[in-house]
Amino acid sequence: MNPRNLDNPSDNLYTKVMRESDFRRLSELISKLCGIKMPFAKKTMLEGRLRKRLRSLGLDDFEQYCNFVLSPQGLDSEYIHMVDLVTTNKTDFFREPQHFSYLTTMVLPQLLQGQGWGIKGKLNVWSAGCSTGEEPYTLAMVLSEFAQDYPDYNFSILATDISTRVLDKARQGVYEHEKVEPVPLPLRKKYLLRSKDQKKDLVRIAPELRRQVKFHRLNFMDDDYGIRDPLAIIFCRNVMIYFDRPTQEAVLNRFCRHLVRGGYFFIGHSETLHGFDLSLTQAAPTIYRKL
Repeated sequence: MNPRNLDNPSDNLYTKVMRESDFRRLSELISKLCGIKMPFAKKTMLEGRLRKRLRSLGLDDFEQYCNFVLSPQGLDSEYIHMVDLVTTNKTDFFREPQHFSYLTTMVLPQLLQGQGWGIKGKLNVWSAGCSTGEEPYTLAMVLSEFAQDYPDYNFSILATDISTRVLDKARQGVYEHEKVEPVPLPLRKKYLLRSKDQKKDLVRIAPELRRQVKFHRLNFMDDDYGIRDPLAIIFCRNVMIYFDRPTQEAVLNRFCRHLVRGGYFFIGHSETLHGFDLSLTQAAPTIYRKL
């Protein structure tokens, strides 16, 4: 690779358009490695997001990038950067709030009273596709509030994503003030810390809440997720929409294998499990329970 002079205004090679053949090679690779479907309508999006990698690597065009990322060296070093750029990471605190209401009023009491999860055994929760951390931290707030009525209540939250970039942000637990506005005011006062520098208008998740969440990188396409603890609750919301149907079915079956009998599975409002052969029954809209 021969790095070009990026400060030279006349260097306009990076305005080259991604050829259809290059897009096809990349979309097939993305689908194979991380399950994300990449129809031709997303060519412009992919081209724009990857252009910065051409600059960083000193490559002249997308054909060179394809050749590099498909090489053994590229698969080892570049794949993770490509995934960071092509994944979508839209999330919010208390997103789809009816889920957290149902969790508090129905799910947690049933799991505690029926199988003793939280008292007789640790309640393990998985936020799958956690993005920048808003969902797992919301879960940590909700579970911490529920635990106040049970002195010996014990829970743990596993939060995973394929993107190292968003996981780094999630671990920091620092957010712009406008991002935490959906958090109810009493919970904000209790679990969020204002920045000492008032000009930055930032807040940080309190240490005791951050300790309840363990962040790890995980690819849904892996055969073994490395999860050994039994899971009573799985949140995987607005993630399956990026997979084709065969991939969805394979991933959903892996989820079910980790979920305890009687455990709950939450999906996004735009998703459905209709037509899949799964050991789940619907408990409420977008909420399922393992048989």
